[in-house]
Amino acid sequence: MKRKKRIMRGIVLSSWHPWSRERLMRMSLRLVEEQKREKEEALKKILQLEKQLDAKQKLEMEIQEIKGKLLVLKHLGDQDDAAVQKKVEEMKDELSQKVDDFADMESLNQTLIIKERQSNDELQEARKNLIQGLGDMLGARTPLIGLKRMGEIDEKPFHNACKERFPEDPQLHASTQCSLWQEKLKNPAWHPFKVIDVDGNAKQILNEEDEELRNLKQEWGDVIYTAVVTALNELEEYNPSGRYVVSELWNFKEGRKATLKEVIAYILRSMNTLKRKKGP
Repeated sequence: MKRKKRIMRGIVLSSWHPWSRERLMRMSLRLVEEQKREKEEALKKILQLEKQLDAKQKLEMEIQEIKGKLLVLKHLGDQDDAAVQKKVEEMKDELSQKVDDFADMESLNQTLIIKERQSNDELQEARKNLIQGLGDMLGARTPLIGLKRMGEIDEKPFHNACKERFPEDPQLHASTQCSLWQEKLKNPAWHPFKVIDVDGNAKQILNEEDEELRNLKQEWGDVIYTAVVTALNELEEYNPSGRYVVSELWNFKEGRKATLKEVIAYILRSMNTLKRKKGP
């Protein structure tokens, strides 16, 4: 844990020289590898715990059965009968052992849950520090790995539409319309979602009958509607309370969140390529 904290402190620094940035990348990569090993170990224990689920349920039933038998013996048995008393003591010992076994199972389960939560927290902290410290290196210019601004509406569909509607100044109209909808997304009072029941579970989905969304689709068409809805869903996932744009490490090639290992490996490759171009 102390070693991880040292690595995390190194990740916080963002104004290092290039050689120090490479050191940062290597420390981050070690953190990822450590987290990967720990998660694999935790997964094995969780799988083992799942296999023990039937045994745990059986143990609960056995505990209740023993309690029932003890209750019957106390009320119906002859308290002076040595054999009955011996049986009662044996059952009390068996009950005590099974209760201890059950408590051990519960303790192991809680330990695994806490360990998994700590592991996830550390990975999220590493992502946050990489975004803050390496934003200038990643940027959004790369077609592979970079920063994606989650919740920010793509202006390109507005620009394409405005080129036809307002050929004299499409950029101005596109920026105006895009900014207008971006402000709508920030408004916490506008929440075009509804909750439905799916197999007994509550699930939140987009309310396509929302008046604002229906007007948007009718006025601007499917492409712009999709761009706005995409940003809306991103905000709902990444920042539902604040409703402002946040950056995320992104794999643009595959259209998904990038893993820490992908980001670090990409930056190391980029730095090595830059070194080779500069020469010795």
